Amino acid sequence: MALRRWSHLRVLVLGLVICMSLVSCAGSKISQENFEKIQTGMSLAQVIAILGEPTESSSVDVAVFSGTVSKWQAEGVTITIQFVNGKVVAKQFSKGDR
Repeated sequence: MALRRWSHLRVLVLGLVICMSLVSCAGSKISQENFEKIQTGMSLAQVIAILGEPTESSSVDVAVFSGTVSKWQAEGVTITIQFVNGKVVAKQFSKGDR
C-alpha cells in the first residue's frame, strides 16, 4: 500500500515538473517580436493584448491632452511606450541593464 502511494506521488511530481517546464518554455510576451507588432495609433488595450499588463505606468493630464508612459520589463528587456490621448505615439526597445 505504501509503495503504491509512493508511485502515485512520483507520477504527480513528474507531471508538475513537466507542466512547469512547458510554462517556462512558452517565453515572455516582452520580446523583440511582440515589440515590432506595436504600431503608432494603437490603443492601450491593443498593446496590453500583445504585451500583457505593464510593469509600471505613469500618466499626466493637461487641458484636453492626456499622456501616459508605460513600461514592460522582463529578463533584461524593457519596452517603453508613450501614449497621447490613449494612442501609441512612440516606442522604444532596450536590452540589458539601463
